[in-house]
Amino acid sequence: MSRKISFSRRQVIKALLGLGMIAGSNRPIALLARESADSPDALVSPIIHASSDLEQREAWRMRLKDWREKVRQILRYDDSRYRESSSSWTSSSFSSCFLMLYDQTFVDPVHSQYKVEEFLSQAQEDFGGFDSIILWHAYPRIGMDDRNQFDFYRDMPGGLAGIRDVVRRCHRLGVKAFVVYKPWDVGTRRETVSDIEALAILVKETEADGVYLDTMPEAPEGLRALLDEIDSGLVLEGEGALPLNRVHDHLMSWAQHFDDGEIPVILRNKWFERRHMMHQTARWQRDRHRQLQTAWMNGSGMVVWEVVFGSWVGWSARDRAILRTMLPIQRHFAGLFSGEGWTPLVQTEAANVYATLWDAKGVRLWTLVNRQDQPISGLLLKIPAMKHAAYYDVVTGEKLDPQVEKGEVLLQGKLASHGIGGFVTGAPETLGPDFEQLMMRQRNHQSSVYLPADFPQRHVMLLGDALHYGGEVEPALADMVKIPSASFTMRVQLRTRECGFYGNEIEKSELSSGLNKPRAFERRVTVQPYAIDLTLITNAQYEEFLRASGYTPQFKENFLKHWTGGNVPAGKGDHPVVYVSLDDARAYARWSKKAIPSEEQWQYAAQGPEGLLYPWGNRMEPGRCNGGEYGGTTSVRAYPTGRSPFGCYDMCGNVWEWTESERTDGRTRFCMIRGGSYYTAQGSHWYMDGGPQPADFAAKFLLIWPGLDRCATIGFRCVTPLQE
Repeated sequence: MSRKISFSRRQVIKALLGLGMIAGSNRPIALLARESADSPDALVSPIIHASSDLEQREAWRMRLKDWREKVRQILRYDDSRYRESSSSWTSSSFSSCFLMLYDQTFVDPVHSQYKVEEFLSQAQEDFGGFDSIILWHAYPRIGMDDRNQFDFYRDMPGGLAGIRDVVRRCHRLGVKAFVVYKPWDVGTRRETVSDIEALAILVKETEADGVYLDTMPEAPEGLRALLDEIDSGLVLEGEGALPLNRVHDHLMSWAQHFDDGEIPVILRNKWFERRHMMHQTARWQRDRHRQLQTAWMNGSGMVVWEVVFGSWVGWSARDRAILRTMLPIQRHFAGLFSGEGWTPLVQTEAANVYATLWDAKGVRLWTLVNRQDQPISGLLLKIPAMKHAAYYDVVTGEKLDPQVEKGEVLLQGKLASHGIGGFVTGAPETLGPDFEQLMMRQRNHQSSVYLPADFPQRHVMLLGDALHYGGEVEPALADMVKIPSASFTMRVQLRTRECGFYGNEIEKSELSSGLNKPRAFERRVTVQPYAIDLTLITNAQYEEFLRASGYTPQFKENFLKHWTGGNVPAGKGDHPVVYVSLDDARAYARWSKKAIPSEEQWQYAAQGPEGLLYPWGNRMEPGRCNGGEYGGTTSVRAYPTGRSPFGCYDMCGNVWEWTESERTDGRTRFCMIRGGSYYTAQGSHWYMDGGPQPADFAAKFLLIWPGLDRCATIGFRCVTPLQE
């Protein structure tokens, strides 16, 4: 069986140019894009626009068919992979979930358990269920220390065995699962084999069904062959626009950031290969009706992605209901949507209503969309009458008794504002054995017509450890500095890294790739008198705590990973303790009758009453902090010239510091870490910020469970309250 099809971009473009006039009036190749035919990019556009001239629509469809046939010949198209039974499920995988493994509805960090069944059951209720899930793991956390993308899977609850168990539990519920490859992860710890070899090993060990290719339209050279050695049915799905000459071995792809016009567009790759599954997504959009309509008109799927790297971008009740309406129909008639009987943009009888016809084996299905802001009611389609045919509204689940005039059936119905519709006709025996159940389900389904389209806000709650200070305060003040009460304007810089802000401050205008840009916030705060440790807590101090308290964390994964045999590394007793979670730090603080500092306490101690940008002044100065010159941590008193106005060491560089700022919106837990560290991951702007950071810089650190939260670059210091 032939697998390899290799054409350069230039060769494909040259071939397409040779096809001549395939679009509308005097527009060569414009079928593939709105851009000029002189632009090479126009030739590889992932969407096909139709002519607005209704009289030209049939001629446009003929040229569209001709284009498909000729390009398949030019590419010597081999559809053998689509005919394999092991991967045939892709053509009916209409609903894909982009799942953050940090999602609190999926993972229980308290018990180190994945809530697979509960999560998928809720998805059935909310969206109509998922056909596949993408198990997203590293970004935006990666780069905090040298752990690579594969380490992040290994450090998830239960390790790779835990991920494999997730995959198996998904399979028992009929859901496929994908692992993720990030080609831009080039600056962290390297594996002993190449990235694609490590990826193939990961797929085999987790029993995943395929690989989602982050930031990539197609797989890197050699990956397809490595996966085939494991199982030829393993699937590749890219994020970008998949080139036509890779449709044969990438059975799924994303339809992301596509410019859907007023007239619904055609997804090029879906038109080229009807069994190819495309998933619509526009992750920052709060109104998803356009993506839903494109999927409905193209017989393609949707990505459900509500936790976008830590930002909540949930689906409205209306959009959820539309998807719940679509999916049962798409699944029941999957053969139609992956078959050859696709007629795009057939004539309708209502303005701004568009329809697609799907036709095979005596069954005819029309999918309709309403582009208007207002609902539409009345005549929608005129279709040729068929003998012994019954007519149904598959959206409402109603059997129709339509009027017939001059051999034409008049199909009437109601379409909600920006809604969808659907009619099917055929002899009862051709509609499938479960058709009546489908109709009953649709009748009982909650209509999207009267459901709100508003963005469903979530409220972020500030959590905190219940700290009880005991004993005498004064004896605990050794190696601490007293800080008086103060009211000040606290300015915070935050590079959002697509993980949002503290709360729900994201405005619609900011829901874009610009979220990687720094943001600054100001708020007026008051701190009561307190004392703060002059230095970070050291390995030696933490060792003393363990001996005295007998503390043992519930989950020991990566706990004090840098120690040897449970002992402090030689010569590192006065270095900051790392590989401790926020709860590990809290345990030490409670034992010492102290607490973890709040952000406000930490920042005021770092910048002083004058609000300095760095502990020593307003510009970065070499030699005042550990910025990575030694490749690791240094003594907590190694930089006396870098002390803060109150005398605190290492509030810039060396290691990040936990603050008592834990928050949750019910889907994502996080806290803010401060100060920066010695480590910087090089090679990609997708990594978390590394190196020393200004006193007002906060990094939003997503939390999942201790084994992953423990890092080589995060330590802590303590505070205690004082009386006026």
